[in-house]
Amino acid sequence: MSFAPIVSSSRPPGPRGHWLWENVAAFQSDRLGFMSDVARDYGGVAYIRFASRKVWLVTEPSVIESVLVTQARQFRKHFALRINPVVLGNGLLTSEGDFWLRQRRLAQPAFNRNQIASYVPTFVGHTARMLDRWKSGESRDVLHEMMALTLGIAAKTLFGADGDSLAERVRAALNVTQEEFVRRIASPIQIPNWIPTARNRRLMRAVRDLDTIVYDFIRQRRSSQEPRDDLLSRLLAARDDGAGGGMSDKQLRDECLTIFLAGQETTALALSWTWYLLGSHPDAAARIYAEVDTVLQGRVPTLDVLPQLRETEFALLESMRLYPPAFIVGREALVNTEVGGYPCRRGTTVLMPESVVHRDPRFFPKPDEFLPERWRDDLEKRLPNCAYFPFGAGPRICIGNTFAMMEMTLALAMMAQRFQFTLTPGQQIRMGVQFTLRPSPAVMTTLVPRI
Repeated sequence: MSFAPIVSSSRPPGPRGHWLWENVAAFQSDRLGFMSDVARDYGGVAYIRFASRKVWLVTEPSVIESVLVTQARQFRKHFALRINPVVLGNGLLTSEGDFWLRQRRLAQPAFNRNQIASYVPTFVGHTARMLDRWKSGESRDVLHEMMALTLGIAAKTLFGADGDSLAERVRAALNVTQEEFVRRIASPIQIPNWIPTARNRRLMRAVRDLDTIVYDFIRQRRSSQEPRDDLLSRLLAARDDGAGGGMSDKQLRDECLTIFLAGQETTALALSWTWYLLGSHPDAAARIYAEVDTVLQGRVPTLDVLPQLRETEFALLESMRLYPPAFIVGREALVNTEVGGYPCRRGTTVLMPESVVHRDPRFFPKPDEFLPERWRDDLEKRLPNCAYFPFGAGPRICIGNTFAMMEMTLALAMMAQRFQFTLTPGQQIRMGVQFTLRPSPAVMTTLVPRI
C-alpha cells in the first residue's frame, strides 16, 4: 500500500484518502495492515482521518507514554467506547474523571494480590475439569474451550456461581455486542439505539439478557446473609471513606459487566493464540513440557510454584506481543495540548496500536518470529516504557492484569502437563479483527495426551 503524504506544519504527516470519507475504506479493508503501513511510511506520529473525525496514529513509545501516563489527565477514552454505552454503562473501562477515580478506589482492593491468590483453587479446579473431559484423539476448537474455561472462572470468582449453565447465553450475547461494536466504529453514520432497526433490536435483546443475569446475582447477594469471598461480595462491601457509601445496583452492574466481559474474553484469546503458537513451534513447547515436568512433578500447581514457571510465562508474554488480544488503545484530547511535538487540538482522537508497536524491530529483533526466550534476562524491565503494553499503561492500566497472568500461567502449565500442543493439519489461521484480535476461523487441535 502506498500513500501520498499530507504536507502540513501544524499536524503530523499522513496519507491522503477519499475526498469525503478520507481513510475509512483503507482502514476497514485491512485495519492492522493499514496501521502498520502508516507507521512505516509516516513515522511514530501520523495523521489519518475517518470522515469528519481527526485521528492521530501514535506508535513511538515515548509519545505513547506521554499520552497514557504523564498527560493522562488531559485525555479521556476515545469515541468508540462512547458509541454504545448500553453495554458497559459507566464502568471502569468507560467512566471518566472523579467518578472513575472513586470507582477505581472502591474496586482496587478486590484485585490485590492476596485476594487474587485466594482464587487459585478456582483457576486450578476449572482447568482440571476441562482437561478431564478431553479424550485422546478428539478434535477440539481451542478458542471455544478457552472461552468456556475463562467464562466459568469469571462466573465463579465474580459471582460465586457455576458458569456452565450460563455459558451459551453469555457467549451468544457477547458475540452480538462485539459485532455491533465493531460495525459502529467503522460506520460514519451512527443510528441511535431508540430507532427500532433490526440491528438495534438484536443488540438490545443481548443487553437485556446480560442485565438479567447480572442483576439477579446482585439481588441474590444483597438479600443473602451468607458470607462469601467472591468479587461481587467485595464490591458490595466496598466503601468510599471520602464520599461515603458504596455502589448502587447500577454501578455494580456496570462494573460487573466490565470485569466479566472485558477480562474473560481477552484471557481466552491470549490462551488460544498461545496454544496456536506452541503448536507451530515444537521446540518452544518442549521447553514448557520440561519445565512443568520438573516443577510440578505430576502434582496440581499451587501458588508457590508460579515463580518457577518462567518458560510458561515467557510463552504468554511473547504470544501477547505478537497477538495482543486488545490490540489498540485509544484516547481523546480533553484540552488543547501537545503530542509528539505537534499541537493536538481538543477532540482529537489518538490511537496507539499494540499490534504495531509490539513488532517494532528496534525493540524486538526478528519481530514477526515467536521467540519466548527473548523474555529471559528481564527483557520487560529493559524495554522503553510503552514499547510493550498488552494491559495498557498509566493510571488506567487494566485492573485485572495480575488476575489474568496468574490465571493464564496456571492454566497453560496444567494443559502442558496433560496434553501436547498440537494443531489439526491443513488449517489456515488468520487474525480476525473485531473489538479484540481473534484467531479466525478457529484453532483446531487433535488431542494427544502426554500422560
